[in-house]
Amino acid sequence: QVQLVESGGGLVQAGASLRLSCAASGRTFSRYAMGWLRQAPGKEREFVAGISKNGAITTYADSVKGRFTISRDNAKNTVYLQMNSLKVEDTAVYYCAADENSFYGPRIPSEYDYWGQGTQVTVSS
Repeated sequence: QVQLVESGGGLVQAGASLRLSCAASGRTFSRYAMGWLRQAPGKEREFVAGISKNGAITTYADSVKGRFTISRDNAKNTVYLQMNSLKVEDTAVYYCAADENSFYGPRIPSEYDYWGQGTQVTVSS
């Protein structure tokens, strides 16, 4: 199995940028497609971005396309989420997750095998 630890969250103003990191340990990181998902208060967990095992293919939710960028460094066992032009509606707990069976990070949260503990991102107006 793989253990995931997120970092980089915080409180920022609308329009600012943040970079989230997710460090993996355990089994070989490149075995897993990775995703970033988020959950706002009172809402269901939702897909944000996914990346293939080799980093060549990325996918995004429509709500973040053009503002967020997912990337990974398999040598450092880390996946990143660069978030630019943040909006108030981006406020949520952000989770990274790993899936061994898919080619790139699934859009359905229940398809992920492993999860981090989450990091809070708060965007103020």
